[in-house]
Amino acid sequence: MASTSGVMTAEIRRVHSGENEDVSDDMLAVEEPLEIRVKPSGKPHRAVSITMRTPGNDGELAAGFLFTEGILTSPDQIEQIRHCGLKIGKGTGALDRAAALNSNTIRVDLRDGIDIDLRSLERNFYTTSSCGVCGKASIEALRTGIKPLSPNILKVRRELIHSLPGLLRESQSTFDQTGGLHASALFDKNGKLDILREDVGRHNALDKVIGAKFLDGKLPLSASVLLVSGRASFELVQKALMAGVPIFAAVGAPSSLAVELAVEYGMTLVGFVRDGRFNLYCGDRIDNLNN
Repeated sequence: MASTSGVMTAEIRRVHSGENEDVSDDMLAVEEPLEIRVKPSGKPHRAVSITMRTPGNDGELAAGFLFTEGILTSPDQIEQIRHCGLKIGKGTGALDRAAALNSNTIRVDLRDGIDIDLRSLERNFYTTSSCGVCGKASIEALRTGIKPLSPNILKVRRELIHSLPGLLRESQSTFDQTGGLHASALFDKNGKLDILREDVGRHNALDKVIGAKFLDGKLPLSASVLLVSGRASFELVQKALMAGVPIFAAVGAPSSLAVELAVEYGMTLVGFVRDGRFNLYCGDRIDNLNN
């Protein structure tokens, strides 16, 4: 197998009906662990999470994870984000820069004087690519830091919601090669794509999007519509609320807890956005709907 930029080539046997088969190459989405470490001022760094992700945009993923978990509140708290270097040779102390860039451990160093309470991160260290909420000690811990959304921010037309899946697919370059990635994307009220990230983990894709905006100092996302390629889980809605997203649209179904959380904090939640239809579960930010 050979891999480049989140995609791996594998030799496979394609088996057809009857007895026909042939050997060819197939493209796979890369899945590797990423350990996220944090170094508070004057303290040693420590691991806070391990997640299975598609390599790429790891700094955004780490920042987005720490923000949506309520550990960081401002990009100004961060001194640097870097992959941990891998030493090579015996006694040389040399760094293989290529290996460091591809390291599966990333470190977030905080500025002098910045301290954080990692005890608030009530989560197991291991998070699978398919489910990020499993390690939470309680549902209440997920609500930390979420504020109700203003009822007056952002309204869009139903035609915009209908157009989102097509706009998303047009920009999913890695999905086109592998068919094995989730995507999260932000659009403005006119349907213009702002940012898109892909990952084997649906929560990782969203953390990458939110992390990019967090590092650029562009939160809250009060003028954005979020579309995710899969279902709307409780954790994804929680992350979107942390970032101030007023309209959450999903190609798949929402869970009961996702709907409850969206209702509680004033988010417009839309599911099954595909094939020229969608279900509106809560919220009043979509115009020209029949009363």
